[in-house]
Amino acid sequence: MTTGDLFADHAPTDDARIVLGEAAFVLRGFALADAPALLAAVDAIAQQAVFRHMITPGGFEMSVALTNCGTLGWTSDRHGYRYATHDPLTGNPWPPLPDMFLRLARNAAAEAGFPGFTPDACLINRYVPGARLSLHQDKDEQDYGAPIVSVSLGMPAMFLFGGHKRADRTQRIPLFHGDVVVWGGPDRLRYHGVAPLKDHPHALLGSQRINLTFRKAG
Repeated sequence: MTTGDLFADHAPTDDARIVLGEAAFVLRGFALADAPALLAAVDAIAQQAVFRHMITPGGFEMSVALTNCGTLGWTSDRHGYRYATHDPLTGNPWPPLPDMFLRLARNAAAEAGFPGFTPDACLINRYVPGARLSLHQDKDEQDYGAPIVSVSLGMPAMFLFGGHKRADRTQRIPLFHGDVVVWGGPDRLRYHGVAPLKDHPHALLGSQRINLTFRKAG
């Protein structure tokens, strides 16, 4: 079955809660009602801290453009991956987390069994057709006890969710506009990524996908 067939056969109105692991879930459409306001907030953030293609420690340019908001922002360059309090392009602090971002992240985490989640970082990724995110673990945070909350907006994407080893079998889960994925606890360090994005334009964003990833980094 092709990626296109998978998107066609899995409508956004499928089961509201999909179990990926012991403490990992897809919450279908959880952010749908907030999506227009979330996208407006992303535009405002990007006016202060522009989207950019960061360089990996190996010297490669990431295909996904990104920016941040919150007390801490994730950055990458030839010196490594890390969190920083200031945008390296401007020297200014990252824009603060909007209240609606915090509310959505807390509510989604609580829905998935992680009450009391208070993120201090939101990594905002922008995908265009062909952009991808290779399998990786989120290991730059100091607090592995907090979950990851990931919000999908715009074009659909194929989320890859693996095991604790890179070679472990990988689940392929279509994600749609308004879907939220939450994973933590024993699943917190599972490998995950995004397959190369196919061009399935969305009514609000056209040929783009925006992903908000909330983390407790500090």
